[in-house]
Amino acid sequence: MVPTMPTATTFLRDLGDGLVMRRAVAADADALLALHAATFREEETGEPTVRLAGWTRDLMSGDHPTFRPGDFTLVEDTKSGELVSSLNLISQKWSYAGIEFGVGRPELVCTLAAYRNRGLVRAQFAVIHEWSAQRGEQVQAITGIPFYYRQFGYEMAMNLGGARAGVWSQVPPLAAGQSEPYQVRPAGEDDLGFFMALAVQADARSLVACVRDEVLWRYELAGKHPPSMERFELRVIFTPAGERVGGFIHPGGLWRLGMGITFWELAPGVSWLAVAPSVLRYLQRVGDEYAAAAEAEAGKQCTGFGLALGAEHPAYQALRDWIPAYHKPYAWYLRVADLPGFLWRLAPVLERRLAESPAAGHSGELKISFYRDGLHLVLENGRLTQCGRYRPLPDVKDSAGFPGLTFLQLLFGYRSLDELRYAFADCWVDGDTPRVLLEAMFPKQPSHVWPVS
Repeated sequence: MVPTMPTATTFLRDLGDGLVMRRAVAADADALLALHAATFREEETGEPTVRLAGWTRDLMSGDHPTFRPGDFTLVEDTKSGELVSSLNLISQKWSYAGIEFGVGRPELVCTLAAYRNRGLVRAQFAVIHEWSAQRGEQVQAITGIPFYYRQFGYEMAMNLGGARAGVWSQVPPLAAGQSEPYQVRPAGEDDLGFFMALAVQADARSLVACVRDEVLWRYELAGKHPPSMERFELRVIFTPAGERVGGFIHPGGLWRLGMGITFWELAPGVSWLAVAPSVLRYLQRVGDEYAAAAEAEAGKQCTGFGLALGAEHPAYQALRDWIPAYHKPYAWYLRVADLPGFLWRLAPVLERRLAESPAAGHSGELKISFYRDGLHLVLENGRLTQCGRYRPLPDVKDSAGFPGLTFLQLLFGYRSLDELRYAFADCWVDGDTPRVLLEAMFPKQPSHVWPVS
């Protein structure tokens, strides 16, 4: 392969030994797909992940609302012209108890085996963290293997996923001679406003949520192409009279041997008990169709269904006997480089929580030690008036201590104060006042985030 030297507009850093880091361009799509094919494999077969390749093509197409090919970093071996490592940054907007903030999502992190343990991923993270800060994004969020991203300043600090599952025999069949009381159809452009309203309703149950405008919803509806792993089918639930009563989203193929739902919401006043059987019977029909279409895979059948709706969801309560299998949530890795700045943004939420607590109208300070540095908060009549970093000193009494980045677990509602104190012997609180303040401002609360991909 002829070496391809980066241009001045794409060059980022010389990494030595003939390796350079640069931005991707649209013409890199095939080479990037080859890199991903060499590093990402199906668990069951060991073959390259076709659906991940589809996602890469969508990202490199230039049609994504918040992403361009240049949002990929690439490491190229100029001696061979081969791409040997990559990473990207997908910008988006999330909300915390209704307050919006920018998020940078790193993804598709990979390095060829022969080039690992050279710091290539670390160098690329340094660049995309700079990009994210320049875009005003206060948080970076990534999903991935255990421990790995802690090396780059991330903490596992928020629920990721969570599901319930069942088999078709647990779903009641439609009685003979009866027609389906609720029907399902593909969503169209005219349904986008309806889905946006359903999403707002669903997000209200989640401490942290991803905010989608109409452009992003339109991209979810029609902008992604099969076989992308991030392409999903939007479906509208309606009555025989044509009234829309809800919507849900499912993948465009089987998950292992089952069908899944990743978003499901009903309009206010509509019974989950009444609607759910019709939706699950629809899923079974579609799952059988998907299984038949995959006949090249001998003996493949759709054996059951999963509701991947987070740690908590109304459907779990309504269908408890039908979905006995429990899949506990994993965790998002989160990074907050400027913690005081992020807390200032969240000040209205913190002050509202205080006003609704036994600490309403409180005046005082909190010195929260992270051991190497700390956080200094000052409250006046229940209002946050100071928020900044400080250096803990041996002769200065702190209010509380959180080792490493564990405070992020409290901030994002992942663990309660008591749970952190139980899990970490070096997490402590000095007395009732800081305990009440921390419990009031940072209660445990579930999140279910469907990110922009």
